[in-house]
Amino acid sequence: MSVLGIDQITYGADDLPTCRRFFEDWGLALKSEAADELVFECLNGCKVVVAALDKAGLPPAMEEGPTLREVVWGVESDADLDRYAAAIARDPAFFDVTVDGARRIGCIDPNGLAARLQVSRKHAVEVDCGAMNTWNAKPRVNQPAPVYERATPIEVGHVVFFVSDVAATSAFYAQRFGFVSSDSYPKRGAFMRCAPEGGHHDLFLLQIPSGKRGLNHVAFTVRDIHEVFGGGLHFSRRGWETQLGPGRHPVSSAYFWYFKNPAGGLIEYYADEDQLTADWQPREFEPGPTVFAEWAVDGGLDGNTRRQKNAEGPKGAFLTEKK
Repeated sequence: MSVLGIDQITYGADDLPTCRRFFEDWGLALKSEAADELVFECLNGCKVVVAALDKAGLPPAMEEGPTLREVVWGVESDADLDRYAAAIARDPAFFDVTVDGARRIGCIDPNGLAARLQVSRKHAVEVDCGAMNTWNAKPRVNQPAPVYERATPIEVGHVVFFVSDVAATSAFYAQRFGFVSSDSYPKRGAFMRCAPEGGHHDLFLLQIPSGKRGLNHVAFTVRDIHEVFGGGLHFSRRGWETQLGPGRHPVSSAYFWYFKNPAGGLIEYYADEDQLTADWQPREFEPGPTVFAEWAVDGGLDGNTRRQKNAEGPKGAFLTEKK
């Protein structure tokens, strides 16, 4: 029994028309639209819901203003849901209802986020990806590497939150849902994955000196490094503002590009993260600019000139309270 990954996220936002343009430019498919809710899908069926702040039934917020209100994690079977329901039955605001004809359970985690589970509705996808030629292996023969005009995200790969108590929140996900540690910032940050075998992290929790709670960012998985660049350039051409990137994380090895998000926090394209198994030994890092990013472009690249916009000095999305 293990959680498979993120099945759905829900934002509460105050400007749905802007969010509609934003997520369509990001590469998501708009599946339904109402006066108080937008529903988008990634390639594998992972859903992104953007609801009006005053929509009835929207889970409580960790912070004021636009932010993430709910994360729905996918599991394999109804039997899994039964076991997880028993594990969280005594947690705050235990939740066991039918949503769109299927059972969904959940509660409020120690940081104030609505954490839910359902039998996964995502589906397998096959996509063409750019092969990487190295000194030892050259799988790409008589074929140029891809150039993407825009990104089409495959799924929501991970979520990152500021937490008031990293020990309590990480223990909740480990004890209730079986998440395991990948790496950490001692007493400050916890990189966690859903199961012993999988990508480097599905969840990252960061405790900052102020103790504030809230959303840092949501990360969308794309095919390869080329789609990170192509997607970011398209998004820049559409007028959306880079927070940091493109760049590369040394902790997870992933390539990234962060943008500011009108639905709350930041949003990230990423690709090529480390894949781990039960044999992995978690490491400890002291946070700092060079730990956050091996390299990064400050201010992003201009989508038309394909050149750096500015160079004001090093930044780190996880090293500041700014969004």
